Amino acid sequence: MRKLIFIFVVFIFSLSSGWAQWGIDLETGLTFQSYNDVRIPNETGTSFSFTDDFEKSNSIVPVRLRVNYTFGLRNHLSFLYAPLNIDYEGNPPFDIQFQQTLFKKEDKIFGFYKFNSYRLTYRRELIHSENWILGLGVTAKIRDAMVRLTTGTIRDRKTDLGFVPLVNIHLAYNAETWGILLEGDGLAGGPGRAFDFFLGGKYAIIDGFHVKAGYRFLEGGADVDEVYNFTLLHFAAIGAIWQF
Repeated sequence: MRKLIFIFVVFIFSLSSGWAQWGIDLETGLTFQSYNDVRIPNETGTSFSFTDDFEKSNSIVPVRLRVNYTFGLRNHLSFLYAPLNIDYEGNPPFDIQFQQTLFKKEDKIFGFYKFNSYRLTYRRELIHSENWILGLGVTAKIRDAMVRLTTGTIRDRKTDLGFVPLVNIHLAYNAETWGILLEGDGLAGGPGRAFDFFLGGKYAIIDGFHVKAGYRFLEGGADVDEVYNFTLLHFAAIGAIWQF
């Protein structure tokens, strides 16, 4: 992770001089789950649902931070840190074979789901008019995921650290003090998929500083030999955008 950040910083400062702008996009909000289905290993594990068979034991209020760098007016580089950690607890009405461990139905089970995302994005604007902006780009995503079950002194977990290429889309309508924004990353194909999109509005408080609010959609997962896991989350998001 440190190497990725270092390469990003070095690349930015190696760019040719000219018009440039920095920005910070900070977002938080409430999170609602539709499903979080797990089977590990895929062939021999027990299928269970964190949303149906467990209850959340913590409030999910993640904080996402994006650092943006715009150069040559139409070119954008950004680094996103988007952590997500959810704690669960429950008494599923069946035994769960998870990894190498059998969790008995009579025992209270504590679950933990982590899906932290680190993304480096390059995007170029294809349309840049007085009101409309349309940009397309590519995102290199590093996922840091973990599913863990615990009961008493028994614990087992599955971790996954991997690279995912995504397509980045940015569509915005900008008026004098307000704007409407659709942006995010996504790709589907093969054994998995990943989608993370925001639709909302922004309003300028002062020059260069906007507040934003909207809806974020986060869905994805993988169906491979080691893991079956698909998750859908909805976010009532609020945040701030500072350009300088």
